[in-house]
Amino acid sequence: MVMLRVRSRDGVERLSIDNPNITIGELKTLIESQLHVPVSNQVLSLQQNLLLAKTPADRSRFLDMANPQTPISSLKIGHGSLIFLSYDGEREIVAPTRRPSITPAGSFGKKMTMDDLIAKQMRVTRQESPNCALVSFDRDAANAFQHYVNETLAFAVKRGGIMYGTVSDEGKVEVDFIYEPPQLGQEESLVLMRDSGEENIVDAIATGLGMRKVGFIFTQAVGQDKKDYTMSHLEVAQAIELHAEGGLKEWVTALVKIKVNDGGGADVHFEAFQMSDMSIRLFKEGWFEFERKEGEEVDPKVSLMKKDVVVGGKDVKEVDNDFFLVVVKIFDHQGPLSSTFPIENRVVPVTTKAVKTHLDRTKSLPFVKRISDFHLLLTLARFLDLKADIPALTECVHSQSTVPEGYQLLIESIANAGV
Repeated sequence: MVMLRVRSRDGVERLSIDNPNITIGELKTLIESQLHVPVSNQVLSLQQNLLLAKTPADRSRFLDMANPQTPISSLKIGHGSLIFLSYDGEREIVAPTRRPSITPAGSFGKKMTMDDLIAKQMRVTRQESPNCALVSFDRDAANAFQHYVNETLAFAVKRGGIMYGTVSDEGKVEVDFIYEPPQLGQEESLVLMRDSGEENIVDAIATGLGMRKVGFIFTQAVGQDKKDYTMSHLEVAQAIELHAEGGLKEWVTALVKIKVNDGGGADVHFEAFQMSDMSIRLFKEGWFEFERKEGEEVDPKVSLMKKDVVVGGKDVKEVDNDFFLVVVKIFDHQGPLSSTFPIENRVVPVTTKAVKTHLDRTKSLPFVKRISDFHLLLTLARFLDLKADIPALTECVHSQSTVPEGYQLLIESIANAGV
């Protein structure tokens, strides 16, 4: 007897097969009989991204298990292998057999507490559509973020940032700059050591530019590439917490990672998601179990709940992370700001000498263009008044109007102070 694991939007289920040399067509017949998904409605793959494909056109790209005549053994599918299944519509899910409970004599059964009743009603399902129409990244800002991770950190450790931009009435999110707070990145985890003083300045600059926080961006380390998840439980927890804090229904979580291309080389790949409305509700109501006991074995592709929730008709405390991810379409644009000034909180500290270098390099441009860079404005803000100077300068940048001569002289003096 060979046991396969089948992972769908309903979680992981087991499939028993007698012959390890059956074909994919025969495997689909077994899935229909045991898991109640019609053969005509099945799309199978060994690639987990199948579960993120929302349309028939998206699913049609997964061809590794499309030929019904292919023996599963030729794909190295054997005992314990994990197969991904996508299907449309609903199905009957057979819950695993449980031992019958024994009711004491003279009792009508166990009383259910209010918590039990609430848990029975907490159903975790997939959210089919995001709350934002799309996300568009400023090309220079996105490139400056990934280039540092690629060239300096070699994707060996994680890196993160807070995305700022605008949200249109139609729900289109535009990311125009990325603020990188002080942080500690390791292969599996990312700690943002957020400085409230610096972040208040960032928010003030953003407000003056007509922008606000719109999302969170982070990288996955190259060592995570072979892991069996889209986002780990640590990444999901961090993304949900920041989404909830952001208080924006269109909030976007962006993931940057290395993917092997058809030629065997490596490409930097951006993906965008929203954390589902249900995940934010679960977080705010305290359902997630983020604490782990020392030495406890953790499956990174699932998130733990403090109480049972209902997933696919089953009561579970482990929820597949993909249930909380809603895919968002990605576009790019050329925003109003440049991203050529050195970026904060990286390996090399940013000094006023960088201000002079930047101004000298851009001296052929109008002064307002020369200072239209968020990272430059953040460095200048250390020498300016938060309530008077920053709003005045950012208004000039926002409207692309002439910078008063007094501010030009002040900025040039700051630049020359580091020489």
